[in-house]
Parts: sequence; structure tokens; C-alpha cells
Amino acid sequence: SDATFQEVLNSPIPVLVDFWAEWCGPYQMLGPILDEVAPLVSGRVNIVKMNIDQNQKVPATYGVRSIPTMIVFKNGEAVSTKVGLMTKSKIVEWLDSI
Repeated sequence: SDATFQEVLNSPIPVLVDFWAEWCGPYQMLGPILDEVAPLVSGRVNIVKMNIDQNQKVPATYGVRSIPTMIVFKNGEAVSTKVGLMTKSKIVEWLDSI
């Protein structure tokens, strides 16, 4: 959430933040994919989700203009961004490159 986002910035390992909304069609497909990716990157990357309708400050701060948007934070900074639906293998490949 906006209130707990500092935890992402302080994380000792990279964190993928998935910005989403319930009304987003592509997110309905991406959510389950991220649930499958999480155990594959466990211990190397944390995956968290932020509802942009309930939390508007952080998405605005990082320029989230369309969803789904995924941003990886490492050492307190946004280091990589992907917008739109991605396959499980592409997400794992992306996270392995960070």
C-alpha cells in the first residue's frame, strides 16, 4: 500500500511491484501468471501487488499510466519497468536479468 511502500524500498532483495486494478482485463490474465512465477524466484525476488484504485500516491510517483505495469525495485530504486501482459517464461527471463 502507499502507507507500507517503504518496505519495498528497504528490501534487501529486489521487489517486483505489480500495479493493477480489478477492472483491468489483461491483469485478470497476468495475476495468475505472477502467482506461478513467485515460487520460481523465491528468495531472489519478492513479488507484491498494489491496487492503483486503493493506492494512488505510489503509482503517481513512479509514472504508472497504464496497467498492468510491473516495476522492479532494487536497493531502493526503480531499476526496470514492463507494461502489459507477459508470459511466465518472459517474466522469469526478465527477473533473472536483474
